[in-house]
Amino acid sequence: MPDLVLKNGKVINVFTGEIVEGDVAIHEGIIVGVGKYSGKTEKDLKGKYVSSGFINAHLHVESSMVTPPVYAYEELKWGTTTVITDPHEIANVGGTEALENILRAAERCPINYYVMLPSCVPATPFEHAGAILKADDLLKFRDNPNVLGLGELMNVVGTLDCYPEIISKIEGFSDMMIDGHAPLVTGNALNAYVTAGVKTDHESITFEEAREKLRCGMAVLVREGSASKNLTAIIKGVIKYGIDTSRMAFCTDDKHLADIRKEGTVRANIKKAVALGLPPVKAIQMATINAANIYGLKKTGAVACGYKADIVVFDDFENMNIDSVYKNGIPLEHIPEPANTDYSKKLLSSVNVGYIDEKAFDIPIKYKYNVIGIIENQIATTKLEMSHRRIEKGMADGTVRKIAVIERHHARDFHACAYISGYGLEHGAIATTVAHDSHNIIVIGDNDKDMLKAVEILKRINGGYVIVKDGEEVASLPLELAGLMSLKSADEFIPELDSIIEKAYEMGVNRNIDPFITLSFMALPVIPEIRITDCGLFDVTTFEFI
Repeated sequence: MPDLVLKNGKVINVFTGEIVEGDVAIHEGIIVGVGKYSGKTEKDLKGKYVSSGFINAHLHVESSMVTPPVYAYEELKWGTTTVITDPHEIANVGGTEALENILRAAERCPINYYVMLPSCVPATPFEHAGAILKADDLLKFRDNPNVLGLGELMNVVGTLDCYPEIISKIEGFSDMMIDGHAPLVTGNALNAYVTAGVKTDHESITFEEAREKLRCGMAVLVREGSASKNLTAIIKGVIKYGIDTSRMAFCTDDKHLADIRKEGTVRANIKKAVALGLPPVKAIQMATINAANIYGLKKTGAVACGYKADIVVFDDFENMNIDSVYKNGIPLEHIPEPANTDYSKKLLSSVNVGYIDEKAFDIPIKYKYNVIGIIENQIATTKLEMSHRRIEKGMADGTVRKIAVIERHHARDFHACAYISGYGLEHGAIATTVAHDSHNIIVIGDNDKDMLKAVEILKRINGGYVIVKDGEEVASLPLELAGLMSLKSADEFIPELDSIIEKAYEMGVNRNIDPFITLSFMALPVIPEIRITDCGLFDVTTFEFI
């Protein structure tokens, strides 16, 4: 007799696309039947929908700013039972030691916690990270049961130009999954990138971009996070043109824990896609079996005989209210919130800044300046040109601000400063050690004194978020683990995160962007068009410094 039977449910069959009324029988963590059953324990679902647990196909747990066990438990509450994460954020800070810490933490997670090994640490040779990971460093982790393959190949130029180190990594994982990262890559360049062995991409902003990648044989991971919101554009195109979705899955990439607490991750993506007109079963397929098939996850992603009893029960597709969640047949309420594991001293003391003063924020007077232009609800930027007079006017009216990146791993004398438009901030400075992907200090402000003060506070609290005004600390949020993550519980951390985000908006930050996630991506020199690293202002379209 089965241990548990979920009776009278509307079971979503991802193989046939049907919704079948019946019972789900579970024994020793495995689904043993769908039909008519009796069990030792029975629960009447009263006609609610039964789906396999959701799969978040690409993310960086570090972007939630809590540790893997804390993050995983929050995901589980919203029906996500499997995550595929690339820990390249913390690897850029701590190298192989960080990977060892993360894989050890994965063992404590109450969900299926899979890792894609970071392929680009650092993301490019145009910045200074805390570590460098070569092919031999990654191959040491290849046989770990939680490792699925090679994480996103952000160095597209290095891939296309056959950099030896990039090719060594691709060859070392050629029989495993290799994730891509190809924003705005098209035509022959895209064909060559796929030929190299890249199998997925999560960087499509438009439907046309996603469709071209699908036509090349790539799996497209539709992203909807805190800063990058691409789902609407892609799903509208899918519906309009009747595109096959079997090679598409959902992901969040980067999502604040506070946003996850409000709506979940994949659950929110399903709800939005269905509201746009995507047939509900197709949305569930994208959230479950599609992701499982893309990543070769056996016996995962379906409510069917022999599959893991990872199950989510919800009321309807309009509201997507979660009724109950089961992991290996165990209900959420019987799964204790996991404790944090121990982390190395290196990761708990990672902010090492050399001497700087206000001169670090000097920008020579010129007739014209290249300016980073923020695009609302995206992490892509535009390359703007502004005259000296326009810069002065923008600094006065709040439309232009200074932005600087300062090396923080080995006390090196590397820093750069430029101008940025579209961030807002009426007066003061905002800074963080979360600066993708090398995670140096990034600071934005309208005066050098406050910018320097913000950097000094980050040194004192060993990384995190900081807001300064008139030389005084307005708010700070310590992220003591690698300057990226808090060791607090979700219940402790989320109110503090909500508070500092709201204080940033009160300081005049554009409410159509996330104050900290948007800022953190201004340092990533692999997403067009223009970025800033600790080495200078960088044109991603030409892949060279300005």
